[in-house]
Amino acid sequence: MRYLMFSTAGDTTQRLGALHGSEVTDVGSLSSVAGAPPLPSSLLELIRQGPAAWRLVADFLATALSAPPSGSQKGHAYPLLEIQLHAPIARPTKNVFCVGRNYLSHIEEGARARGKEATVSSVPVFFTKPPTSVIGPHDDIPWDRAVTQQVDWEVELGVIIGVGGRNIPRSSALGHIFGYTVVNDVSARDLQSSHVQFFKGKSLDGFCPMGPVVVTSDQFPHPQTTPLTLRVNGIVKQEGNTRDMIFPIDHLIESLSHGLTLEAGDILATGTPDGVGFARTPPEFLQVGDIMETEVEGIGTMRNRIVAHS
Repeated sequence: MRYLMFSTAGDTTQRLGALHGSEVTDVGSLSSVAGAPPLPSSLLELIRQGPAAWRLVADFLATALSAPPSGSQKGHAYPLLEIQLHAPIARPTKNVFCVGRNYLSHIEEGARARGKEATVSSVPVFFTKPPTSVIGPHDDIPWDRAVTQQVDWEVELGVIIGVGGRNIPRSSALGHIFGYTVVNDVSARDLQSSHVQFFKGKSLDGFCPMGPVVVTSDQFPHPQTTPLTLRVNGIVKQEGNTRDMIFPIDHLIESLSHGLTLEAGDILATGTPDGVGFARTPPEFLQVGDIMETEVEGIGTMRNRIVAHS
């Protein structure tokens, strides 16, 4: 399934939708359909219900979406272009887990930009972004010039944990995933440098666009061979593939969960390939009015504009 959170022009309430072609079905509104199981009102609620509920809801939706709309099903579908999309999990209960330096090409470009030798860590480099950084796939990104002058982009594959656990072995790690989404790890490079760590420069309000959908893991069978692209004002800046991760997804989950409990609904951004702005010659940073298109093949494309904010 392809799940999303949305609202309409006439009702700002965020609700769970299932994308089918170019239409979005309001999942909760199908509760009145004969034979409907208990249907969640949000994606996080569905995730927390566990695998048995995922299968039950998915089977019901597959039947409902394939049938011609009639009777009680009428009025529950909306054209995708006529709704507002929100982050799949608009307010995560924990920080978003992130991975730095997970593509060799990104490590090498960063080393060149800093005039240093490229070194690869023997373990994943984790950091986090707070829930307040999360915004929707088409939301504006606020930029306060008094806070940062160097706003940069990073396209990443996002992983949504479905089944929690601690000390998860690599051999079963992929079975703990509910689905996959797109994340842009927007970064304030000057803050990264001045604070001598990742967190502050990665965590400004609006610096974690997410969406447009979450594709369930059964519908996304090749997460480790997936193209990633980011464009600024229509110009390609990043082109990579998840096959080039230094630490693949199952390794990341195993490492992250060592002594640390992962929970249903946790989000993991898996790193970015080369092509970021600070490593270009000369360096490039985002400006007011710039539009980023962040794409993961098989999931979708986000479109976020930089706007002045104070």
